[in-house]
Amino acid sequence: MYNTYTLKNGLRVVTEKIEHLKSISVGVMVQNGSRNENAEVNGISHFIEHMFFKGTDRRTSKEVMEQIENVGGQINAFTSKEATCYYIKALNTHLDLSLDVLSDIMLNAKFDPDEIEKEKGVVIEEINMSEDSPEDVLDDIHSKSAFGDEALGFPILGTIPLVKSFTREKILDFISEKYTPYNSVISVCGKFDDKELEDLINKYFGAWESKDQYKPEYKETSIQVNSANAKKEIEQLHISLGLEGLPYGHEKNYALVLLNNIFGGGASSILFQKVREELGLCYSIASYLQPFQDVGTLNIYAGLNRNYGEKALEVIDKEITLFGKNGITDKQLEINKEKIKANYILGLESTSSRMFSNAKAYLFRNKLKTQEEVIKKIDDISKDDIQYVLDRCFKKGVLNAAYVGQDVEYKKLDSIILKNAKAYDNSNNDSKLNL
Repeated sequence: MYNTYTLKNGLRVVTEKIEHLKSISVGVMVQNGSRNENAEVNGISHFIEHMFFKGTDRRTSKEVMEQIENVGGQINAFTSKEATCYYIKALNTHLDLSLDVLSDIMLNAKFDPDEIEKEKGVVIEEINMSEDSPEDVLDDIHSKSAFGDEALGFPILGTIPLVKSFTREKILDFISEKYTPYNSVISVCGKFDDKELEDLINKYFGAWESKDQYKPEYKETSIQVNSANAKKEIEQLHISLGLEGLPYGHEKNYALVLLNNIFGGGASSILFQKVREELGLCYSIASYLQPFQDVGTLNIYAGLNRNYGEKALEVIDKEITLFGKNGITDKQLEINKEKIKANYILGLESTSSRMFSNAKAYLFRNKLKTQEEVIKKIDDISKDDIQYVLDRCFKKGVLNAAYVGQDVEYKKLDSIILKNAKAYDNSNNDSKLNL
């Protein structure tokens, strides 16, 4: 059973009670991520996420973690392009402690100058580790290729020089502006008493105040026609290809999820069967969706021997063209409706995933879809919906690409996969990124 309400300070609350469980997942999601930054402070949202765990007036850094872990709970956080979330999962008997700790780290963090300097070293090592991962490098340079100098193209971790430049004053100024009750949501899922929960949320978060009612606004972002590459001394070639997707909350998103599932969503998908099983050109290949507030992408990832790059791209390009032209049969439509309904229902078995889903929907859309509404949306996917997505997303083909590897003729790869992209270029950007 869902419930939503708003505290006097503007903080929105969404709860989902599941009586038969003995656990509770509690999260605070803030509409602030790397997309809310400017180039001078890129990475500061992720850095602040780290610093919230470095001690408060009441708890040391160790005590923050220890008090949750000592009762068998889990505490963590993540930063994405458009949101940051702090969350705890524990037995429902520890609801009070969970809300106490979350409010303490978010509202009473000390930001001790010595801890800031130490954490810079930790985050720099995280960046170094990320740069050692071809997949992480690929993700960052593809974002830059797809969105250019727009904030969606910024790396979530920032850069080493920028991390070194963060000061306590910069951090506090950023939090004062971007961390407010008005752009935040508390999401709770599991077993609880409604009255007790509301009283506890008011007790721990009711005093959260801000000078201004910050509500993020994003300027229109276009997907660019571009490519990028980074040299890494590795055996494999890692490829990421970008097609146009749909924004978060778009009415045709369920049709896109269904088509993506058929095209590259699993071991029975077109891409997996053709490129890996039939031709043996790669070990890993899949497609996935990245929906943002006003724009979305459909990405294809492949990891393969660099000598197979040209052949693989020829096959992928051909399959995209055929899929956009031929679409799917009525039988495929009905089978895959059942698939995505099953995936959705199986995902509901985790209180954490339900808590995240509810938080995101209420944060960005200020409304929830019930399970019955979601199932109906999937059942109602029509051939017209399918055709809309094929026309908008697949028929344009690949618009941007990124590669990580060595001893590869990247221009030749571009000539194969981006040969039709210029017809859809809205970026006025002919640059290539070589990292």
